[in-house]
Amino acid sequence: MPTEAFIIHLPRAEQRRRQVEALLAGLPLPTSVIDAVDGRALSEAEVSAVYRRNLYRPYYPFELSRGEIGCFLSHRKVWQAIVDRQLDAGLIVEDDVEPDAALFPQALKLALAQVQPGDYVRFGFRSHTDAGRTVAGGAGVTLVEPAQVGLGTQMQLVGRQAAMELLESTSLFDRPVDTTIQMRWLRSMRILATRPVCIRQIDHLLGGTVVQKAGKPLGEVLSREVKRSFYRLSLRTAAIISKG
Repeated sequence: MPTEAFIIHLPRAEQRRRQVEALLAGLPLPTSVIDAVDGRALSEAEVSAVYRRNLYRPYYPFELSRGEIGCFLSHRKVWQAIVDRQLDAGLIVEDDVEPDAALFPQALKLALAQVQPGDYVRFGFRSHTDAGRTVAGGAGVTLVEPAQVGLGTQMQLVGRQAAMELLESTSLFDRPVDTTIQMRWLRSMRILATRPVCIRQIDHLLGGTVVQKAGKPLGEVLSREVKRSFYRLSLRTAAIISKG
């Protein structure tokens, strides 16, 4: 099946260039670097053309930063590349990812063997997320259909039909990419996940995040945690209602 890998990289993040080179050398698929959309460089008109608050319930409690908007547009850029190149699937990799030398090849092999055009396969980086019904397994790895989709978009394998559906449903968006994916009732694509964890997020070794603002005051941090907890509860409730 025609499948390619895409590394999302913000050119001004020079400290990550060495990791990009390592991914280019190590990923076992034809690989391209996709220039990330720089949120700092977006005009007000460009932001308002794609971002609206409170599009979907449960409402996302925070206004998106320019970095989060740029991140979302970067993923849309790759989804479009999957469609334009008429790939069966594309492996999307953020530039702060380090695959596990032993587990990742087996997890990718399993995902490639099982992925369908309408599938979105997560390679999570936290062991406590994405638990669910086993779909397939072998060589020490499994592919599951998670009961609750985890956060993060460090790496995923996206089928062409899923990429088309994501493009159609996110011409406007109101929350980050990962929380948008969590609202699985808004689209028909099947979401799967590999287990156990086979990648590592190493942004702390590469100059830190290029999406989130660092150094928030304590009061703001506490307030955000309360709002985040309430949002997660609302999200779980919405998911239960959608299944009923």
